[in-house]
Amino acid sequence: MPSKQRKSLRLPEFIIITGLSGSGMSSATDAFEDLGYFCVDNLPLTMLSTFGRLLVESEDGSPAIEKAVLVIDIRERQFLSEFQSALAKLAKKGLTPFVVFFEASDEVLLRRFSETRRPHPADRGKGLLAAIRSERRALKDVRKLADLIIDTSDHTVHTLRHLIVQEFSGSDEGVPLKIEIVSFGHKYGSPRNLDLLFDVRHLPNPHFQKDLRQLTGEDQKVVKYLHKQPDVSETIKRFTELLLYLLPRYQGEGKSYLTIGIGCTGGRHRSVMVASSLRTALRNENFDASVTHRDIQK
Repeated sequence: MPSKQRKSLRLPEFIIITGLSGSGMSSATDAFEDLGYFCVDNLPLTMLSTFGRLLVESEDGSPAIEKAVLVIDIRERQFLSEFQSALAKLAKKGLTPFVVFFEASDEVLLRRFSETRRPHPADRGKGLLAAIRSERRALKDVRKLADLIIDTSDHTVHTLRHLIVQEFSGSDEGVPLKIEIVSFGHKYGSPRNLDLLFDVRHLPNPHFQKDLRQLTGEDQKVVKYLHKQPDVSETIKRFTELLLYLLPRYQGEGKSYLTIGIGCTGGRHRSVMVASSLRTALRNENFDASVTHRDIQK
């Protein structure tokens, strides 16, 4: 989409998704949910006006739903015959939904339905290709009503998500990324659901320093000891550089949460200090980073 057009399309509050079966409407809906849209799949047209009222300001000045995405397609029986008139009724109430039409080539749709083995909703016993072409013809007039047409023939689930996030997030950076850094001890097992894991057991261990053993990686004596070790500063520097490279790319793909594990043997000294240092480094680069020390008291 050209940048000039993109600015005007960035943040519609009311979006209707429609298009060809198998063209990626469900994947797009998932991306819109991550962007904070209230999403409803296969809403009956008879309820469209009722739903629209939820987006109109109430007496207290705030709508019940701030922004919404509705998926309405050929599964809805009255869709083809009444879609245009339903849009006209909404316009009379001051609501103009932004219509996004998804499509793909016959060859791509054939492959997608063959891989998933899902029945095509327009199949009348004449074969899959005939169903795809029949639906394309039936939706010809609906397509003309679209504000934006997205051809997903060359998109994967991930690249389509990236496209939606970039176009509708309201910022060039995409959705906000929340980063949680978890320090832990390998002797107690790795935390679940880590996206990235860094092992720092190669660093000098304060546990073997008698005056530091009972302290933790949050104590300034331990911090100063570790900072004096060349490998510690170099490790933190290289971890930080890697994360500053990776995080914008995770963010561009629409990832909302990222959990990073930092593990040492017991989870009290090295992993705690490194995790805290990474949090500070990422915050200095304006990332929303927090830290949890799982095993610091063990």
